[in-house]
Amino acid sequence: MNADRIVADLHAHTTVSDGTMTAAELAAAAADAGLDWVAVTDHDRIHPDLDAPVVERGGVRVVRGIELRVDAGFERLDLLGYAVEHTDALDDEIERLQTDRKQRGAAILDAVEDRLGVDLGVEPRPGLGRPHIARAIDQSPAPYDYAGAFDELIGSDGPCYVARDVTELERGVELLGNACAVVGLAHPFRYDDVDAALDVARELDAVERFYPYGRAVDDAAVERVAAESDLLLTGGTDAHERTLAEAGLTAEAFAPVRERLPEPVSDPA
Repeated sequence: MNADRIVADLHAHTTVSDGTMTAAELAAAAADAGLDWVAVTDHDRIHPDLDAPVVERGGVRVVRGIELRVDAGFERLDLLGYAVEHTDALDDEIERLQTDRKQRGAAILDAVEDRLGVDLGVEPRPGLGRPHIARAIDQSPAPYDYAGAFDELIGSDGPCYVARDVTELERGVELLGNACAVVGLAHPFRYDDVDAALDVARELDAVERFYPYGRAVDDAAVERVAAESDLLLTGGTDAHERTLAEAGLTAEAFAPVRERLPEPVSDPA
């Protein structure tokens, strides 16, 4: 047995938000990658095709999760909720957020199409995110690829950027705490104020330790905060395309997280 094998990738997106795989395709890709567990953590949405907090598909346990963006005052952060249950309060907030996403997406599309003089052929809808728009720009006659679309047009400093109305931190923590088996802070080293973000993590259940940043990070700082605040360590690829297991948890690292998750329900879908 390979003790270094990644068995759980706990951060992935589907077509319900800004990923390119359906839930079924994600489960198949997880099996191909040799994973035992994968979490669906779509932005501000609970995947409608997952009928329980954990389902088993093709030998892979699929955790129904959510990635919720919150306003912490000093910065916007992403919270990861695992084994999420539907509650009226969370469902209402998701509906509000998706209405805002649709309106915001329409505003960005209008700005890009007016600026470039192209029709991107994208309809505003719930779940629409900037990656969808960047892909459409890349495939259009406009002189921008995917990265260039963010860098020059729709990034946070770009001329076509429109901000979203997100959930306040305290409210987001409350909503997820009442609905999820585990609530953690996503990718702490992606934020401008890492120390402040890690202070937020201290009040949660977990912090994402294993993540493909592509640059040097202070893993010891995350582990120190986790040890001091009794936090679980999670991790995942943050997959938007079809590659999984770039980051995640070994069997040993996943064991304490597994203890907090409910038993999987068999799902032939």
